[in-house]
Amino acid sequence: MLEDITDVKIKNSSLEQLKELAEEARQKIISTVMKSGGHLSSNLGMVELTIALHYVFDFPRDKVIFDVGHQCYTHKLLSGRYDKFDSIRQFGGISGFPKREESEFDCYNTGHAGTSVSAALGIAKARDVKGEDFAVIAVIGDGSFNNGLIYEAFNSLRLLNTHILVILNDNGMSIAPTVGSMHEYLEILSENIEQKQKRDRHAKIFERFGFKYDGVYNGNDLGEMIDKLTEIKERLKTESVILHVATKKGKGYAFCEENPEITHGISACGSNGICEYSSVLGKKLVEMAKNDDKIVAVTAAMTSSLGLSEFFEKYPERSVDVGICEEHATILCASMAAQGMKPYYAVYSTFLQRSFDEIVIDICSQNLPVTICIDRAGVSGADGETHQGVFDLSFLSMIPNLTIAVPKDVAEFERMLEFSATFNAPLAIRYPRAGRKVFREKSEIVSGKWETLKKGGGKYAILACGERAITLALKASKVLGESKIEVSVVNARFVKPLDEELLSELKESVVITVEDNVLIGGFGALVAAYLSESGKIVKNFAFPDKFIPQGGISELMENFGLSSENIVGYILKNENR
Repeated sequence: MLEDITDVKIKNSSLEQLKELAEEARQKIISTVMKSGGHLSSNLGMVELTIALHYVFDFPRDKVIFDVGHQCYTHKLLSGRYDKFDSIRQFGGISGFPKREESEFDCYNTGHAGTSVSAALGIAKARDVKGEDFAVIAVIGDGSFNNGLIYEAFNSLRLLNTHILVILNDNGMSIAPTVGSMHEYLEILSENIEQKQKRDRHAKIFERFGFKYDGVYNGNDLGEMIDKLTEIKERLKTESVILHVATKKGKGYAFCEENPEITHGISACGSNGICEYSSVLGKKLVEMAKNDDKIVAVTAAMTSSLGLSEFFEKYPERSVDVGICEEHATILCASMAAQGMKPYYAVYSTFLQRSFDEIVIDICSQNLPVTICIDRAGVSGADGETHQGVFDLSFLSMIPNLTIAVPKDVAEFERMLEFSATFNAPLAIRYPRAGRKVFREKSEIVSGKWETLKKGGGKYAILACGERAITLALKASKVLGESKIEVSVVNARFVKPLDEELLSELKESVVITVEDNVLIGGFGALVAAYLSESGKIVKNFAFPDKFIPQGGISELMENFGLSSENIVGYILKNENR
């Protein structure tokens, strides 16, 4: 049934047939994600609710925006993408997130939390101005309900004078368990309270914004969801509604139900045995905190993903999970540092983008000793455009007072953390998810000082920052050495400040930079600017001015020109001029 499903067939199906469809969709999601990786438990909990939405509403005329978007797999299966579903999150395949470019059923691209209500309001306002008639729905999890952007959107509902449906999918989780006062408030609404008046009184906060609150219902009960959505569809003609439903994350797969956090997103088979930088961060911070009671660890709803579980367990009074509130986390770190603490803010590169203003104003303009540990830096792979961490070197390098470090491997990362303990200024350390290589060299970490890994003595020098780039540089140097072309390789472990002493003393006439970041504003651009009047030839290998799609990490790097073969090819071409 799922293979040739259409909206017409869904609407003409009996409840029993829809339940069979739900089971088929659930099994398809499990088998595909187990093979290719992806978001598992979040999608399993959404199956019935998504089928009910497609049964009641008329997509793509009606519009649905999935907050974050990683829970859209059933929506993709029901909207003509079954035959492509096995390619999800693969290079050239369909995205694991909603994509307007992919289907008319995806009306708005998402990838970061908290954007759905604003987007729904904007689409609804455009509808009203144009005199059109369709429903607009935002589907948002309780984890995203911690994000301040939601309340900025709520605050403008009356001003915009429009009608939308917000479906609050409450499963008690973001990636980690949901935290904070709003989560506690939602728990009150979800309880079986005998005094209905008490529940109604609590729900009035949403009515203050202009929503009619309706809840709590079982989001995994297909019949109940169809009945309730059918009723609300009529109400949307005259009012905005928040429909509060409770779902089970990982529904239908016992292991996911019991382990919703570790099965939120899983890697494709065959990626075991990798040393993750996050595990090094967690272990080292625990070790450092034993002797320094000023160390505090801060995260935004990603405790285990960032390696901080042990720290949170051993030092709960010095552990802060603010939920999906990256801007708040940044200011929290700045203010604690202003009071003499030593905060470590662990965050994915792609989510750090949300904190830019606070990094500039709150941390760096006050020159406060906050260490930002930037995980998943560089291309992160299968999650695609919204999750590729290829901008952090560019947007951080322009900020005064900020030192930016890039370790060459997990061992150097550990020593950079030791260095950070006594570094009394803003510091960002960026690193990829996985560490596969440990280099022998272990020179002292000194701010702004690089490390020569290979002295060539010829006319070529490769300056590489980060494990992936250094691996490419050393491989290229080895290949060229077989052709008697000597190439120096430098571990440019500080992007800011640059090692101006080393740069000014370079004897090589051709300088090649390699980085896992976009070229504009990145490491190569900084080196090129510094050497602009030196007479040296500078060649940069970096990602172009494009959004990088989903795919394997090596596949993406090679496709966009970051390969040892391209470096070798450039040097050989230069030799033959």
